[in-house]
Amino acid sequence: MIQIACPSATRVLILSAMGFFAGVTAVRAQADSLDDHKLTEIYSPVPPVVTPGAQAGDAPSDAVVLFDGKNLDKWVMVSDGSAAKWIVDNGVMTVNKKVGNIQTKESFSNYQLHIEYRIPANITGSDQARGNSGIFLASTGKGDDGYELQVLDNYNNKTYVNGQVGSIYKQAVPLANACRKPGEWQTYDIIWTAPVFHTDGSLASPAKVTVLHNGVLVENDFELKGQTRYRGKPYYKAHGPSPIKLQAHGDPSEPISYRNIWIRPL
Repeated sequence: MIQIACPSATRVLILSAMGFFAGVTAVRAQADSLDDHKLTEIYSPVPPVVTPGAQAGDAPSDAVVLFDGKNLDKWVMVSDGSAAKWIVDNGVMTVNKKVGNIQTKESFSNYQLHIEYRIPANITGSDQARGNSGIFLASTGKGDDGYELQVLDNYNNKTYVNGQVGSIYKQAVPLANACRKPGEWQTYDIIWTAPVFHTDGSLASPAKVTVLHNGVLVENDFELKGQTRYRGKPYYKAHGPSPIKLQAHGDPSEPISYRNIWIRPL
């Protein structure tokens, strides 16, 4: 056998070349594996089947119907927890300003909410005294404690923009004014992410909300600064799952009506 002596430098070059080609081979093998489409496909868990409503705005199969036009069995008075005393007639419920706010019997955390409302065709008043109500996305006490999505007639009615329809009251100006005329039914579709609190009551993550008003995006994943306040700055106080509250505002204008309310807990 003939042996050939290899200088150290030559051995280094040979080993380097071998390493290079090994690396190229590995890269090619990795690239070839990425060409296999099955490596990026997921087959489980399979999402549940949800049957959508027959028409736009109808409750899907997994929704909890909060008001179907028949009764107020899913609602109570905020003041004392007694049966809700708003007026139900011809498939709609109308605010009863004499008795006050109502809220759901059930409490919720994160959810998708659909709700429809109508400003009276004969509405009078101006500014905040014109079809005023509110949807409290989490009710945390009596009165107006919680996080309010404003309901108001702003079709031809000016007010402060962080208090008009589509606003998170005194916090978020809506991205657009999508009001329909008084007398026409209007819709809110809401995605609510509840705030989370540490065991000591401090805030772990803030509430967030996305809102479509009559199909138009008016709040886009807005991060709330706390509970809405008529006076003063918003702030958080610890709470858990909470009811959804509808406001009987004390302004003198004609009371508004609601219908077709359903929710999908997330």
